[in-house]
Amino acid sequence: MTTSFDTRLAEPTPTANMETYTTDDALAAMGFGKFQALVLAYAGMGWVAEAMELMLLSFVGPLVREEWNVSAQDESLLSSVVFVGMLIGACSWGYISDTYGRRTGLLYSTLFTSGMGFLSALSPNYLCLMALRFLVGVGVGGGHVFSSWFLEFVPAQNRGTWMIVFSFFWTIGTILEASLAWVVLSALSWRWLLALTALPCFLLLPFFGITPESPRYLCVQNRMSDATLVLERIARTNQADLPPGTLRYQRDSEVDHSALTSEIDHLLPVREKECADDNAISSKSGSAVALRSLLSRKLCRSTLLLWFAFYASSFAYYGLVLLTSQLSDANSSCASGLGYVNSEEDANLYKDTFITSFAEFPGLVVSAVLVDWFGRKATMWCLLFACCGFLGPLVFHQTELWTTALLFGARGCAIGSFTVLCLYAPEVYPTSVRSTGVGIATAIGRIGGIVCPLVAVGMLRSCHQMEAIVVFEVVLCLAAIACMLFPVETKGRHMN
Repeated sequence: MTTSFDTRLAEPTPTANMETYTTDDALAAMGFGKFQALVLAYAGMGWVAEAMELMLLSFVGPLVREEWNVSAQDESLLSSVVFVGMLIGACSWGYISDTYGRRTGLLYSTLFTSGMGFLSALSPNYLCLMALRFLVGVGVGGGHVFSSWFLEFVPAQNRGTWMIVFSFFWTIGTILEASLAWVVLSALSWRWLLALTALPCFLLLPFFGITPESPRYLCVQNRMSDATLVLERIARTNQADLPPGTLRYQRDSEVDHSALTSEIDHLLPVREKECADDNAISSKSGSAVALRSLLSRKLCRSTLLLWFAFYASSFAYYGLVLLTSQLSDANSSCASGLGYVNSEEDANLYKDTFITSFAEFPGLVVSAVLVDWFGRKATMWCLLFACCGFLGPLVFHQTELWTTALLFGARGCAIGSFTVLCLYAPEVYPTSVRSTGVGIATAIGRIGGIVCPLVAVGMLRSCHQMEAIVVFEVVLCLAAIACMLFPVETKGRHMN
């Protein structure tokens, strides 16, 4: 009994004196190198695939309506069901990746998306097409796991810049889809476009075997030896050295500021009992516990504001994508006193979509310059108010040139603010609920995607352009105010 007591007394001394480091310390010491570049390429391809699947909606709807003679309301449902699927998928894949690992979420969401995408090209009727595109939406809903996974490998000091670089892959996806539609639909049918759009997602599968698990996730799961192996692999690839000592898990620094943690507890390497609370959220408990954590006193304000910001940003961004393909035709058809008619030259639609897609490049460059200098919050609300400014003149009918130019500016601002929001959300949440928190926020955003076709398509085809633009203006202004009210600025802050 004495021996046991003496052993317990002796344990803290060597452990407390032992050098330790956190995941953030290791990533900061190794910097952004070849390993992160490979992770960026893989995760970026996932975002290319998601962007292509969503841009597809701008081109397929009118062609399907013509082939199967469906109503305008049914055509808008094709877009809405995809976003309903994304709403479900965002929550599901976020919970799966927090419970079973980031790699698991990436693998099964990719498999599901590619499979349903190919099958939808074989749809025998409109109802079958809607059902399969809904399932594609479920798979695409896991796209946020790619961004969370990538960010967990990036050093804190330049995380904002690299998230903006990551977002360029989305823009590449939109331009690729517009180019693909321009080429394929002029020679082949929309079925070929569906099949070819699913290819980038399928190309991710052969490389899955070499993708690493997030070391942050492994730490939260108390798999310290596995996390150390991943960090050692990063060090070898980057030709850098890990900090001396033993890896430890840094607890969430956002918890009650009144609660004090002893110095010894802070220095001790993580152990199974110390991880019990995090494991209870991430692996042993259900989604209800994770949701309670997101709505706890510590995170409630951030969570609710993020939900609205994602809703408004999704509504605005996807609405602008649809406006590009609808506004010019609505102007001409309504001015002539006719109802909505099909565009006489599909090439104009592809050209306008192609041009406005390039607006995302300057939007991302501006946000990259501002995000680590001006801060996350200020960058978001400034770009949202700028987007309102570009949309304002569209309350009245404009020439095709002015319409394209104004949509160009609005879309650049919208993608810039949306990208910073996608950076801000993972930084707010601790690792144990990061994918679940971002997943639920993304799912709420998909509701905006479900509603926006009713405004961007339905109201414009009913010749209510002024009312449609006013709705967009109100939503954007409220989103900017929500960004002002975010409780924390995450610029330069460590991810816990």
